[in-house]
Amino acid sequence: MFPQAPGESSAPAAEPAAPAQSLAGKTAVIVHPAWHSCGSHQVFVTQARAYRRLGAKVISLAIADTPGCVAGSHAAESYLAATKDLNADMRFVAGMPLKSIWRGSFLSAGRRWLHGNFAAMRLEVARLTPIPEAFGSLPRIDLIHCNHFFCMPVAEKLRAWHGAPVILETHDLQARQYALRIRKGFRLPPRASYKDLLRLECDALRPADILAHLSREEASAFRKLLPRCQHALLYPAVEPMPAGEGGGDPILVASGNFPNFLSVAWLLREVLPLTGGIPVQIFGNIDRAMRRRAPKLFNAYAACFKGQAGTEALKDAYRRASMVLLPAIAGHGISIKTIEALSSGAPLIAAPLAFRGFEASVRDLANVTVAEDAAGFAAAMRRAYEARLRPAADRGLSPSRLYYEEHFSFPAYLRRLLPLLGKALI
Repeated sequence: MFPQAPGESSAPAAEPAAPAQSLAGKTAVIVHPAWHSCGSHQVFVTQARAYRRLGAKVISLAIADTPGCVAGSHAAESYLAATKDLNADMRFVAGMPLKSIWRGSFLSAGRRWLHGNFAAMRLEVARLTPIPEAFGSLPRIDLIHCNHFFCMPVAEKLRAWHGAPVILETHDLQARQYALRIRKGFRLPPRASYKDLLRLECDALRPADILAHLSREEASAFRKLLPRCQHALLYPAVEPMPAGEGGGDPILVASGNFPNFLSVAWLLREVLPLTGGIPVQIFGNIDRAMRRRAPKLFNAYAACFKGQAGTEALKDAYRRASMVLLPAIAGHGISIKTIEALSSGAPLIAAPLAFRGFEASVRDLANVTVAEDAAGFAAAMRRAYEARLRPAADRGLSPSRLYYEEHFSFPAYLRRLLPLLGKALI
């Protein structure tokens, strides 16, 4: 257990006042993967902040996706140390004990994993993850807010104990993400099919009381796949980046997942050679993925990579950025880093896929340029870089910042969350 003080250190000064105590006296458990330094973690942070803002007692239950990451382990303590911004009244880390790797069900899932069935492996790890004993002594749980289909086995165990309803955020159709990894990576034949991955995902989602989706595209897909389930659109809220004065180097922020690797590699190989030497700063643990998957390319552009930046350093980078680059050429689901970039109010140079899951109108914002190919992307970078020292309008009032506030700010998230809670807690 990892108790935390009740204050919300990162909450902005102005927030909606009306629903402040609508969940007073209730307990909400947020079940989520034990991930950090990624967009999904920011979603979990927002969920905890929202439930506490509504007056609930919040318990975070982080589920490790690797065997042996159990409470008290080095991996679990490292995760907690890296996620101090997740403010909950109580925090737990749970994972599959290392001894469970010899169980027949895990060995069977392992064989399927070798053929690319990531869904089977993730689900089995969750099934073999015991619930911390402290949950048995809780007087009640009123709501379970689960993230990702592969955490659902844990949410179902909690529901069996306490009978609480489950809201499950899908975070995109994961079978599409897995299929991309299978196509690009080495797996033993016969490779897992998209149909098999999708079946496991849908079977895991069905028991949830409400399925919440982060984008219109995602919601539409799941409504067709699971027509008997109750669905809701719940755009994520993302902590805004500061709107600064600009004038500095272009920046790119990316975690080390596989679609981001493909996108950054495209930028380095295809775009930057056409820019005439414009310096770019690349933040996030994407440097590790590049070093591992494309060492020669990484070495050629090593000076660009700044590694994982702290919160204040990243905010400062957004303040000074002459532009934010979104070179997305792979991936599914709404991009948290795109939302973050929109909030900064800086000029954005983006590939079309960066705005997957967004309303079409976002592409027409005055400070957004969508480039269809490498040449167009490089040309847009050159124009923005040449204009970087000219007097600019207040980025806090830019079209992208206003779009962010309407759709992805914390007040906007509360407005969408409240009707779901009304349905779940009836």
